[in-house]
Amino acid sequence: MSQPLDLAAVRSFENLEFLARQLVEGFITGLHQSPYHGFSVEFSEHRLYNPGESTRHIDWKVLARTDKLFVKRYEEETNLRCHILLDVSPSMYYPAPSHDKLRFAVLCTAALATLLQKQRDAVGLVTFADQIELQTPVRSTSSHRHTLLLTLQQLLERPAAPRRATDVSGVIHQIAQQIPKRSLVVLFSDMLGRSPEEQTASLAALQHLRHAQHEVLLFHIMDRATEADFAFAERPYLFEDVETGEQVKLQPAQVREQYRAAMQQYEQELALRCGQYRIDFVPVDIRETFDKVLYAYLVKRGKVR
Repeated sequence: MSQPLDLAAVRSFENLEFLARQLVEGFITGLHQSPYHGFSVEFSEHRLYNPGESTRHIDWKVLARTDKLFVKRYEEETNLRCHILLDVSPSMYYPAPSHDKLRFAVLCTAALATLLQKQRDAVGLVTFADQIELQTPVRSTSSHRHTLLLTLQQLLERPAAPRRATDVSGVIHQIAQQIPKRSLVVLFSDMLGRSPEEQTASLAALQHLRHAQHEVLLFHIMDRATEADFAFAERPYLFEDVETGEQVKLQPAQVREQYRAAMQQYEQELALRCGQYRIDFVPVDIRETFDKVLYAYLVKRGKVR
């Protein structure tokens, strides 16, 4: 099992492309070593052999290594189109500049783009806050992936965004109307709205994607220790809303129980609604490893085929 990556040390990697490749190669190595994995370690170029089909394309070298029959997969069999939606709103810069949700999501996006290109699948990137900031074409070339990773590198280096609202629902509705072909849509977001109405609207927007026949994979990015468990030391704090600037001074114990109950209810509602809409919902803690994200992608990719 991989160890969590020290997000604070990411700045020492000047080349995000190199780091993403290392993450993917480490993940693939983990698939080799795990006796419980459900995927071929040659997933990027092979599929399981179906009894009765021609043996002409069986990879005998893989058979010798794994004692399993795999057939070589060709370009026309790997034409998945994936749109990655990356939330870059102010709340994604929490909890600290060197260890924030955005940094974790950027690294996940870079690794996922690398894995997609390795599998000859097409990928595009959308960054958004209150509106779409960047929207790239959806392509499968190495040069396109290189451009995406340069863009992600710039996100790692830019300072925290100024106060502004997040419009997850508006952006998702816009994307749902723009995507012409059935695709996989991957969303990295903390899904934090300023009101229950905004959160409900975000879920309705995800339903719009499913209505348009797109597959959806939602990675709910959180710093679980503080955002879900409210695990702050017992001393006075001045809490500030990063989007509105509103401040409140209190002791954590004054609100911890009510806060935890409200967050638990919201997460349960989010998971329930995603289940109803047949959206893959994956809660992700930024203090965990990246493997959970890549595993979830491989499971979803298998469903899209």
